[in-house]
Amino acid sequence: MSQKDLLSRFRPNVGVCLFNRQGQVWFGRRVGDFADLGEERDQYRWQMPQGGIDAEEDVAAAAFRELKEETGVASAKLLCVTPGWLAYAFPPGYKKKNWKGQRQKWAAMLFTGEESEIDLEADDYQEFDDWRWGELEEAPDLIVPFKRKVYEDLVRGFAPLRDFLRSKG
Repeated sequence: MSQKDLLSRFRPNVGVCLFNRQGQVWFGRRVGDFADLGEERDQYRWQMPQGGIDAEEDVAAAAFRELKEETGVASAKLLCVTPGWLAYAFPPGYKKKNWKGQRQKWAAMLFTGEESEIDLEADDYQEFDDWRWGELEEAPDLIVPFKRKVYEDLVRGFAPLRDFLRSKG
């Protein structure tokens, strides 16, 4: 099976790494848990916003849409998008239609608004029940294990950007 054929079985998805002016990253606590995957209840519930890319939708547009739907945030500036796809497979027993996993493009964005703009109930479907700012390096330990490699790649890839934001204070 070619790389293209394999990737076609992974749902196109976009993730958003939202930085504040201090270089911290936005984390949301997912509604629900992964107890059905054998994980301890309430473990690994923190993640960054992410969601599917609609057919014919531009990656940047999908990133802004997902950010708005999941956090209420509209005040953000796109800094960069990962050049390639980062992918993870779903674990056995985790069904997401007929997808084998997700392939993601990640957008780094700078939050330019006020925290009062953050509204976890902005959309009909609430993804998160709490949120906080944290360090980029925390991300791999907070995420469900099957997504961890992607988050490790994000830490390596976005750390220089975070350092640049901090230098601008």
